[in-house]
Amino acid sequence: MGSMAKTGESLMAWNRKHLLDIESLTAEEITTVLDTALAFKAVGERAIKKVPALRGKTVVNLFVEPSTRTRTSFELAEQRLSADIINFTAEASSLKKGETLKDTARNLEAMNVDVIVIRHSASGAPHFLSRVLNAHVVNAGDGAHEHPTQALLDVFTIREKKGSIAGLNVTILGDILYSRVARSDIWALTKLGAKVTLCGPATLVPKTFEQMGCRVTHNMEEAIRDADVINLLRIQHERQRKTMFPSINEYSRLFGLDRQRLGQTKPDALIMHPGPINRGVEIDSDIADGERSVVLQQVTNGLAVRMAVLFLVNGGKDPQEISAN
Repeated sequence: MGSMAKTGESLMAWNRKHLLDIESLTAEEITTVLDTALAFKAVGERAIKKVPALRGKTVVNLFVEPSTRTRTSFELAEQRLSADIINFTAEASSLKKGETLKDTARNLEAMNVDVIVIRHSASGAPHFLSRVLNAHVVNAGDGAHEHPTQALLDVFTIREKKGSIAGLNVTILGDILYSRVARSDIWALTKLGAKVTLCGPATLVPKTFEQMGCRVTHNMEEAIRDADVINLLRIQHERQRKTMFPSINEYSRLFGLDRQRLGQTKPDALIMHPGPINRGVEIDSDIADGERSVVLQQVTNGLAVRMAVLFLVNGGKDPQEISAN
């Protein structure tokens, strides 16, 4: 009962209609999502995993960029919240025939849609929708800008394993320049008090990221030596305009996490990856599947976090809505 009361107090910190990015959130708002997700994770461990929090509400998954893991996670989260769901992909839509995003969204809203979860290749697409629609908008990834729910599930996982974010050394390795996950993670981690180090080829990790409060290095050994958490990102070939490094083999040799480099890290350092994993490139398979890897826990926690986000943007306040059967 005490934990529910605490969750109720935490929920009062959230009064946003949308989740568009992490940059605009306060540390208190981020913590509210994490606390709410903790209650929803408990729901996922029950025999009956559904709650009626979004019963009677219609959620549209508007994915104008290919996705499997994120779309599936959102869809399952919506099902567990008892929402009615419409899955909408660009391949089978009027967007292929020249209809604008604004027209598509307004047609969906004319059907009395309550929430739109959008993934789009254009940075700022969710922000645009939030200005022209009355429905709640949740950003499921916009271009190379942000991926807020990925950052929230990442910090949820770190907090679950380490107890707190403040004071931790977190290293993010790989393609930072084109990664929306990196940007969202940087905002979330620094707001919660972590010290963030970025590492990768100079072409993919420019010094300009220091303006976000990070330390930038191009030396792999230096980056991982004191890290409490190592988050590896894949190379975003689909967003790069040209080859940003000589070869995959060279990237793996200089910045891949193998068994030898793992031995140079703290024995309790967490190994994270948002997926999909390029095994043998940014990380060796035995490390990705090893005891220090929390990749699968990230997937599990992503479901709880997305349930929390959908619940909160829809005006959820009462913790009894979470615990209801």
